Amino acid sequence: MQHTQYRISHPRPAHHPLYLAICCALAAPVATAQTTLSPVTVSAPANAAGLGLEQAATSGSRTGLTARELPASIEGVDSLSIQERGDYRVADAITRSTGLTGIGSGGNGGMSFSARGFTGTNSVGLAEDGLRLSTGAGTQTHPSDSWGYERIDVLRGPASVVYGSGTVGATINAVRKAPSRDASAEALFGIGTDGSALAGLGGTGGFGEIGSFRVDAYGHLADGERDLGQSSGGKLMSTLRLQPSSDLRFELIADYSKQKPERYWGTPLNNGRIDSSLRRENYNVEDSAIVYEDKRLRGRAEWHAADWLTLRDEVYHFEAKRHWKNVEQYSLNPANRTVDRSDYLEIKHDMEQTGNRLEAAVRSGQHRAVFGWEVAKVDFRHTNNFAFSGSTTVDASNPAHGSFLGGELTFPKYQTETTLNAFYAEDAWQLGERWLLLAGFRRDSADVSRRSLTGSSGNLDKTLDGNAWRLGLTHHLTPSTSLYAQASAGHDPVTSIVTLNLANRDFSLTKGRQVEAGIKQGLGNGLGEWTAAVFRIDKDDIITRDPANPARSIQGGSQHSQGIELSAAIAPWKNWRFEGNYTVLQARYDELLEAGGANRAGNRPTDVPEQVANLWGHYRFGQFQASLGGRYVGKRYADNANSAVMPGYVVADAALAWKVDQRTTLRLFGRNLTDKVYATTSYGDQQFVLGQARRFDLVAELKF
Repeated sequence: MQHTQYRISHPRPAHHPLYLAICCALAAPVATAQTTLSPVTVSAPANAAGLGLEQAATSGSRTGLTARELPASIEGVDSLSIQERGDYRVADAITRSTGLTGIGSGGNGGMSFSARGFTGTNSVGLAEDGLRLSTGAGTQTHPSDSWGYERIDVLRGPASVVYGSGTVGATINAVRKAPSRDASAEALFGIGTDGSALAGLGGTGGFGEIGSFRVDAYGHLADGERDLGQSSGGKLMSTLRLQPSSDLRFELIADYSKQKPERYWGTPLNNGRIDSSLRRENYNVEDSAIVYEDKRLRGRAEWHAADWLTLRDEVYHFEAKRHWKNVEQYSLNPANRTVDRSDYLEIKHDMEQTGNRLEAAVRSGQHRAVFGWEVAKVDFRHTNNFAFSGSTTVDASNPAHGSFLGGELTFPKYQTETTLNAFYAEDAWQLGERWLLLAGFRRDSADVSRRSLTGSSGNLDKTLDGNAWRLGLTHHLTPSTSLYAQASAGHDPVTSIVTLNLANRDFSLTKGRQVEAGIKQGLGNGLGEWTAAVFRIDKDDIITRDPANPARSIQGGSQHSQGIELSAAIAPWKNWRFEGNYTVLQARYDELLEAGGANRAGNRPTDVPEQVANLWGHYRFGQFQASLGGRYVGKRYADNANSAVMPGYVVADAALAWKVDQRTTLRLFGRNLTDKVYATTSYGDQQFVLGQARRFDLVAELKF
């Protein structure tokens, strides 16, 4: 396992997550508001297009700047776009944004990405409403479904000032739908090919004189396109808000989710190439398992103490339990058409994180500043069977899956206790009407204590410290056009901090530095918006080999990326709307030696495409809307030697929406219309994870 450690569906039983999610939502009444606040109305042409440049960029700064004011690249995928495209997984929604590609697999929780030339969970962070669960053993699993979120934002480039370590490439932040005292409800029901089905229910409303709530439930299941391809999941999101006065607000948030992804680890290559005849084969064992379970509890308080001062506090407790039991490595023998299977791995993660964030927001003259302190304690226990080394051989075209081997060696191996502290400050200084200066600084500290549970060596105590800063300037050339430039610095760990091991105990955090400039412009009259950015990121202290002793790992390697990003949303003619983005970059190792002394300087990092493009076109006629989308991902490599090639690919999608009435919309989605065989990521240099085959879905959306 690549952990950083190295037809219509048949009826389902009542205990299935989909059934439970629906029942939970139906059990939550949508109360009628007893008092109604004045609505805020935003007027725009019916065919207006945009990138949300006037929205508050809460995922990019805590000072209250809009996306146009922020001297950085930030992009939001809103819930309407998610509905139009049918992107019900967060990963699908994110990879429609500028320059982001998915490299998810079972080993990293399926939520790993590549951005601006940097890859994986230690360089692209994942948050919900600004809070991150620490990454354990290279795994991120939450949030996985897009239902219940108002939008999903991407802050590209080093984001350590806002989110801490592990965010040099980008940070993804899912923003929840908020409670309202105006009662409303929505529902989603869908069926599709490969025995797939989904359902979502959401509701909000008020109670009493000061209360409001929101509840969202979602469930999905599928039989899958290959053997052992069954997947399912469900979640419940709930928020209770109490607002005794306009100056004081309290919120309690309680969530639960459980995911059982497809038990698929990739397809072995045939002499370095994808063998399309093996597309629907799965070489895992019959009793394999992948299960992710998350529980989350949060309390928030916000007090506008004075016109110039707002105090916020957020306390939380997160739990994550994960279980893998699979055979994960496959090697094809082309001559006799057999597959050798190895890495019979069973792994369990038991992780708890408890923390608090205290923040003061200050307005004084032309300054909007925030000062904050974050503290968290993370307990992690790792259970595995790494001592087992068995292997089996099966037929390539008709594998006898068999049963899992080596389970008797599965028991707890180590546990860690980590204390995280961070202090941060940001100031947005308005220099007259047309200039804005944004400055920020953050200090992170992590105290890690690791203890072996087997009596063997492996204990360690380590403190990791890192500083992050950014300085950006925005010039409002016109009321609708902004130019910006920024310099920033952040840090990534060489491995997941909370699962630090002896091999990495002497390493510090890597350092990333970025310079960026760009333009953001609204075209007026609902015509649309567009942005452009140029950037360069340099990262130092990556792991390399000692030139005098190639068997010894040291810090001292370096890499860089530089590129151009373009994005636009326009409505050039009546009833027509287009959304698109394009990224071209160059990513290279500047200094990297591998085992045996092989020099990789000048090579491209793995899983990094140098060109990525997305395009959607929408045409509305009467009560219908037809949409056509395309995605291009350029060639990538599966090894640092750049000898294992993942070919580039183009995937075409389409959608047809019928607005039956004001409350009901029916949508038909077609994905991968040409049935392209392509790889989304590598799992080693001789095994690729293949993308989804052609499929169709019919979805009904209801509003009440």
